[in-house]
Order: sequence, then structure tokens, then C-alpha cells
Amino acid sequence: MSSLNNNGSELGLEEDAEEFSEDSNGENEGNLQSDNDDSSDGTASEDEVPWILWFITMRGNDFFCEVEESFIQDDFNLTGLSSQVPYYDYALDVILDVDISHEPFTEDQHEIIETAAEVLYGLIHARYILTAAGMQKMYEKFQNVDFGRCPRSFCQGQPVLPVGLSDITREFSVEVFCPRCHDTYHPRSSKHSNLDGAYFGTTFCHLFLLTHPDLIVSKPAESYVPRIFGFRINESSPYYKMREPPQRKKSSRSSSGASGSNKGESGSGKESTKSIEAPPLPSPTPVATKPNA
Repeated sequence: MSSLNNNGSELGLEEDAEEFSEDSNGENEGNLQSDNDDSSDGTASEDEVPWILWFITMRGNDFFCEVEESFIQDDFNLTGLSSQVPYYDYALDVILDVDISHEPFTEDQHEIIETAAEVLYGLIHARYILTAAGMQKMYEKFQNVDFGRCPRSFCQGQPVLPVGLSDITREFSVEVFCPRCHDTYHPRSSKHSNLDGAYFGTTFCHLFLLTHPDLIVSKPAESYVPRIFGFRINESSPYYKMREPPQRKKSSRSSSGASGSNKGESGSGKESTKSIEAPPLPSPTPVATKPNA
């Protein structure tokens, strides 16, 4: 009996040990699975790209530099932008990677907010590149020729700077300014055709050159001379006369008219002087002398 009990007890311990090992294995597998889930979640969260970095690496947005979040979080730097951008608060949350998925927005509203975030970032960018930190980042992009080169042959591949023809959005697309010939051109790549010029402003490129005077270059010594059969075209020919700007013609006419009116005024002035001239005094009558007796 004792042998049976011993055997039974041994069998019972073995069964309990097997059950414990199975339970522990199951717990370990569960813990491993949960650890893997946690690690995968952590990896996924680490792999998430910030919105700003995602935006500036999109095709056609390589003219942008990365605006520091500390600059965006300062309300003073964003003064006046809330009236220019719809869904301003939500657009700002998108830029700063604040989750707004819990908000009850429709799909169309989410698209509007995403577009508003892009516009808001562009307007913030126009202000940021006027600061010392922003200019330093644009300086690095200029040195890397990220903005392209001047298409004018006599400028010899001079690197250019982005410029806006207006500070108001949706008026002009971005242009590039050449520091050598001081003219603006369309960017060579068509991917920049939809980039708003207001995101770079009218001030940046000129303030940039004044901040870095070593980048100011002299005008090209050569210029293109039109020729026909090897001979230069006379400047008095219609080839040059017809190219004269209309405003210049009007100004020349107005100046000639003004000179004529000045002459008329000067003549009328002389006449008026004569008209108000005092008449000559009559000569004194001789005094009669008494004859001598």
C-alpha cells in the first residue's frame, strides 16, 4: 500500500509538475508575446516621422528648411497668422504632431486641415528664414546649390536664392533670384511650379546677401549683343525703339510737356511783371524865373 501511495504521490507530483511547467511555459510565451508587442509598438512609434520632416522632404518642397519647434511654439512669432489660415488651431496641432484623430471631423475636413497646415507652415517659414537660425540653414542650402543655378549663360552657373514676388499667398509662385545679374527666373524644375512665393517672401534674398556680403558678386562684364550677318544693329533702329517701355515714353512726353508749361509760365510771369510795372513819373515842370529889371 505504501508503495502504491508512494507511487501515487510520485505520479501526482509529476502531474502537478507537468501542469506547472505547462502553465509557466504559457505565461512565458504570453510574456514574450506581450514583450514583442510592446517592442513592436515602441519601434513603430520610433519610426514615425515628424510632420515637419515629412513635409519638407516631399517632392517639390526641397526649397524649405526645417523650422525649429521652439520658434513655432512662441505665439509672438505667429502674430496675425490666425486670421489667414482656416482651422488655425488644428493646423498648428498637425505641425506640432498633436494627435487630433479623436476630433469628430469628416474626411473632407481632415483634408482641409492638412492643407491649412501646409499653408501655415509656409507662412511661418517666411518669418523663420529672416532670423539668424533660419538664415544659417538657408546658407547651408545655398552652399549646396539646393536652389539651383542661374539660367543666364553669362552668369556662369551662379547659385540662386528663392524669392517671392509678393508677401500675399496665392498671387505668384516662387521665383529664383540671381545675385550676379539681379534678375528673377522661374525655377528649372516643374516640381516647384506650385510652390507659393509668399512662403519665402520679398525680403529674404536681399537681406540674406546683406547679412553675408562675401556672397555679393559683381555684374557680368559681358552681355549679349544682337548681330545681323556679323554687324551690330543700330540703336536708332526700330529693333531697339520698339522695345522701349511704354512708361518711359509717357515719362518723356510728360517731361517735355512740363518743360513747355514751365516756359509758358515763365513768359506769363514776365508779362505780369510788365503789367504791374509802375508808370514813369512825369518830368518836373521848370520853375518860372522873374526877369531882371
